[in-house]
Amino acid sequence: MTVPALAKRGSGILLHITSLPSAWGIGDMGPGAFRFAEFLAESGQHLWQVLPLNPTDPAYGNSPYDSVSAFGSNPLLISPDLLLEDGLLTRKDLEPVPDFPRGRVQYDAAILFKQRLFSLARGRFEQEGRREDYERFCADNADWLDDLALFIALKERFDGRPWQEWPVDLRDREPASIESARRTLADRIDQEKTLQYLFEKQWVSLKRTCNERGIHIFGDLPIYVSLDSADGWTHPGLFKLDEAKQPTHVAGVPPDYFSDTGQRWGNPVYRWDVLRETGYAWWIRRLERNLHLFDIVRIDHFRGFEAYWEIPAEEPTAVRGEWVKGPGDDFFHALAGHFPDLPIVAEDLGTITQEVRDLMARFGLPGMKLLVFAFGDDLATNPYVPHNHEKNCLVYTGTHDNNTVKGWFTAELREDDKARLFRYLGREVDPARISEEMVRMAMMSVANTAILPMQDLLGLGEEARMNRPARTDGNWQWQLVAEQIEPERAEEIRGMTETYGRL
Repeated sequence: MTVPALAKRGSGILLHITSLPSAWGIGDMGPGAFRFAEFLAESGQHLWQVLPLNPTDPAYGNSPYDSVSAFGSNPLLISPDLLLEDGLLTRKDLEPVPDFPRGRVQYDAAILFKQRLFSLARGRFEQEGRREDYERFCADNADWLDDLALFIALKERFDGRPWQEWPVDLRDREPASIESARRTLADRIDQEKTLQYLFEKQWVSLKRTCNERGIHIFGDLPIYVSLDSADGWTHPGLFKLDEAKQPTHVAGVPPDYFSDTGQRWGNPVYRWDVLRETGYAWWIRRLERNLHLFDIVRIDHFRGFEAYWEIPAEEPTAVRGEWVKGPGDDFFHALAGHFPDLPIVAEDLGTITQEVRDLMARFGLPGMKLLVFAFGDDLATNPYVPHNHEKNCLVYTGTHDNNTVKGWFTAELREDDKARLFRYLGREVDPARISEEMVRMAMMSVANTAILPMQDLLGLGEEARMNRPARTDGNWQWQLVAEQIEPERAEEIRGMTETYGRL
């Protein structure tokens, strides 16, 4: 089995929605997004890869990988321009516009600005009587939407405290208390549902435009969910939690070359035995939701399906964890029964066992090859170096978690690794040209699919890095400016795409 959209030679660009050009402090689904879709088509690209679209929170560094919902979408990505077109805002509503700097997302200011706009838009939404389509959306998504909206309303009512610290009757979802809360918080609940609906409406329009231009949307799905989330609150039995709804075990990775104490992520781990008894219903519904939003989905930390590192919750580091078998083949047979083409990409970076590779091979799931990992002292046999790539994989210069190629080359690459890179290229290259050379190397690969971060196509340095995993602040802020996607650049990329047979 091979993912159909990735079965033939092609390429795409990695750029998250927050990084799109916008006048409103953060990228959104408005004119900047549609212009970027044009740019993708002009440059001959068939894939647009984005990060998770789930709600983000400043309390968690605005990370799209740390969300209150595995099903909901991020209202902050709603476009004021499109609300204006729909008659839900007026020009006067948009004034005064804060002095948002170009090229850098300003989360706090954007949140304050958009919250005011959303309040105005919702009022007009009610006045215009646009309820029929909205009610249909609410009914179709009631299984997650009702609880997410209530969860957000309750979080605000209890000053942002984790749900485990709410009154016990609400923490444990006693039916009478839940119904009472739904009545008391009905207005805030409806407001959140309206925002989820407006997001859906704008996203479906953007995705349709992309698909009509032959561009597939490639999304991202973290394997784990946040403990302080609507998912944990609504489905506590799916996770290893105690009677007080606190985790008994949490997720992470063991000590390795990069860290003597490993990584303790803190996400609750799944009770795969319980999920198996339901036919993996929650996971299937989660994938249904994601495959409604995206054409293809990358699952982050794929190796956790074969075996995952489980850490007792009381342990401060990941050292005392242990490997526990995941659901493996049984899980993917269940998925294949619902999604015959299984449009999934495995994030298989890091230390990957033969068992994980065999699992991927049995279901035809493509993995990832990063060129920034290719030039160690095992050059001849390194799986990331181009001569060791296979067709059913995706090659990247790097991902959102890596430095840009230029930043990697100038600040991180050791001299012996740099010498191997030059030997592989057959010549020395200066920092001004290294991004272009690495992009060409990715395009040359035998891999069916090449995905290029927009920062590397622009030759940008460390200042344009998207995420530093070891840091909790200052991430997810890089933003494209409109002048960087001019027709001349699209022609350059298209020429390279054509040369290496990826049109």
